[in-house]
Amino acid sequence: MNSTEVLNGLIRRFPNEPEYHQAVSEVLASIEDVYNSHPEFEEYNLIERLCIPDRIVSFRVTWTDDYGRVRTNMGYRVQHNCAIGPYKGGIRFHASVNQSILKFLAFEQTFKNALTTLPMGGAKGGSDFNPKGKSDDEIMRFCQAFILELWRHIGPETDVPAGDIGVGGREIGYMFGMYKKLAREHTGTFTGKGITYGGSLMRPEATGYGNVYFLQQMLATRGLELEGKTVCISGSGNVAQYTAEKLISLGAKVVTMSDSNGYIYDPDGITREKLDYIMHLKNVERGRIREYAEKYGCKYVEGARPWGEKCDIAMPSATQNEINGDEAKTLLANGCIAVSEGANMPSTPEAVDAFLNARILYAPGKAANAGGVSVSGLEMTQNSQKLSWSSEEVDNRLKSIMENIHSQCVKYGTQADGYVNYVKGANVSGFMKVATAMMEQGIL
Repeated sequence: MNSTEVLNGLIRRFPNEPEYHQAVSEVLASIEDVYNSHPEFEEYNLIERLCIPDRIVSFRVTWTDDYGRVRTNMGYRVQHNCAIGPYKGGIRFHASVNQSILKFLAFEQTFKNALTTLPMGGAKGGSDFNPKGKSDDEIMRFCQAFILELWRHIGPETDVPAGDIGVGGREIGYMFGMYKKLAREHTGTFTGKGITYGGSLMRPEATGYGNVYFLQQMLATRGLELEGKTVCISGSGNVAQYTAEKLISLGAKVVTMSDSNGYIYDPDGITREKLDYIMHLKNVERGRIREYAEKYGCKYVEGARPWGEKCDIAMPSATQNEINGDEAKTLLANGCIAVSEGANMPSTPEAVDAFLNARILYAPGKAANAGGVSVSGLEMTQNSQKLSWSSEEVDNRLKSIMENIHSQCVKYGTQADGYVNYVKGANVSGFMKVATAMMEQGIL
């Protein structure tokens, strides 16, 4: 396998999908040597089969707004690979959603889910519907219209969606309710459900907490601890909020958070009390992060990202490609020793190269943010057993899973000079599990 030839072939077949090409390129570069050491993989054309999704479902979503106007959006579900288990991955509602973004996310999800050791394949879905500024009734009508088509393609042993950007507990509830009505079953078809109807404790916290647990493991390889470290976080949604919560509890100093309009920089640190304000602001009032700066009298930078601020650790937790090459160099120049990704592919290829060349601790999203889907997998297990585990039990299982993911990354990513390339470690580990399963199941 020549990774350049494979990528060029995919670009010719699927043009105008830059995010998908970027995700595939990063994985191919990491696994080329391992792939070529297994001639049986090439005999079965495994790499092309692994890069191209099993299927893509696309459909029109028609709904009515509060003024009686008929509105139309696009809906998608990319079912990438189910070699190791049912398709599993979030649903994203955001104006930027298109097929390229969902293909990249589903591709990444396949390897991320394999890293968890839980039996889950990879998928992703969503719509270009933007929930911002919409009433609860409008969001309910849209979610119901979305599921009116999607329900045919999902199920507890087929495809289990979850939340993502723009899709939280409210949206999951509306979609699950419609699915239940249409399918006439109450099963664990969605994760991220409310506790009253089959959800798992610790699911909202899981991605942020898991990222911090992975970061702790990385720091420990160099004899470092979180206490006293200054951390820049991007985003102010679920992942960013619970990343900050866990960091604060462990003695780290969080100085930034952001949204699509800009970022705040609080040199005194975001305390527990201040974080509670952010959670209420974003989760209840649906406000903007600049209101934090107005309330606490700190710096707010409109239309910018926080990577110019000095920190020991950066934790991008917003969206893809939010750290470019120049911003990565600025982070390094300001003394950043670790980057752990809470978002999916938030660093551009140039940024990743800068981090690896500087030999800092760098954790790609498919490893560091796997805590969310891990607890989703635990929710599936609880649903199938008709049980509910305590927060402590779920949290302990989450810690164990993140420690295991870190161990796999170290196993496959340790270079001859001792430096751990977590990108290669995560990609090779996930690839080998999926590839082996595909080989054992024949040509499908």
